Amino acid sequence: MGLEKFNPSLVTHDLIQDLKWSPELRVEFAEKEAAVLDRYPLRKDERHAIETRNFLALYDMGLHPYLGGQFARLIFGNEAGKGAAVAVNKLVESLQGKGSVA
Repeated sequence: MGLEKFNPSLVTHDLIQDLKWSPELRVEFAEKEAAVLDRYPLRKDERHAIETRNFLALYDMGLHPYLGGQFARLIFGNEAGKGAAVAVNKLVESLQGKGSVA
């Protein structure tokens, strides 16, 4: 996963950065993901990839590789680092094309 496909205008980048910096948004995302996603002007395929945890599709759209790892940790891990192995495994499964990992 290099930067060949990197698309700086991908809205998912903004979502991930906002989730990284706002504990309140992380809680809301965990409880009402659709409501949070509604606030971002995501493309239809971009939103679907987020909802199905399809990181491979997000990378193909231009997600920055660093932020993909951060996103996986935010979704599957927690702030204290517990669950980081689960997050990494879910990310790798998606990148290997093993379908939805939600």
